[in-house]
Amino acid sequence: MIAFVSGPVAALAPDTAVVEVGGIGMAVQCTPGTLSGLRVGQQAKLATSLVVREDSLTLYGFADEDERQTFELLQTASGVGPRLAQAMLAVHSPDTLRLAVANGDEKTLTAVPGIGKKGAQKLLLELKDRLGAPVGTGGAGVGSAVTAGWGDQLHAALIGLGYATREADEAVSAVAPQAEAAVAEGGTPQVSQLLKAALQSLNRAR
Repeated sequence: MIAFVSGPVAALAPDTAVVEVGGIGMAVQCTPGTLSGLRVGQQAKLATSLVVREDSLTLYGFADEDERQTFELLQTASGVGPRLAQAMLAVHSPDTLRLAVANGDEKTLTAVPGIGKKGAQKLLLELKDRLGAPVGTGGAGVGSAVTAGWGDQLHAALIGLGYATREADEAVSAVAPQAEAAVAEGGTPQVSQLLKAALQSLNRAR
């Protein structure tokens, strides 16, 4: 198993980072929050989980070990594959997911694309004794802060989650006041918070 990759970032895409390891470019599937903390040419270290299928080997990357462990624990629930587990971590931090499961919070889980009310109820039952208690990290993963171009990064994240360009455009416009308010107060827009708000606006529109 490949536990982590470390090296300069060679390329970035909406859902993938290419990290150069020993002269080899390792393509790593990452959440928008993790990708937002990476820059081409800069050193990166990502915790990873290798998913083996008959026709593919896919490496998933995470900002820290907590995200990686949560990713693997989520897949112990029936019906949860790596793609859905990654989508859950794209919308919520590990601690937010642990808190949702501990409190039986269906609404938090249904904010994830691909999870409906019945699916959320099933996940709450199956994950109750698996994720553990919240650890109080506050939910801000490494690299969750968007330092610049938050609109472009949010748009790319939504496209990566399967939304159409028009839907992504509308969602970015919907959360723009929230991002601008954060900047006006001297803060930095958080990609995880903006993504959550954007997904909520898309769910209301459907």
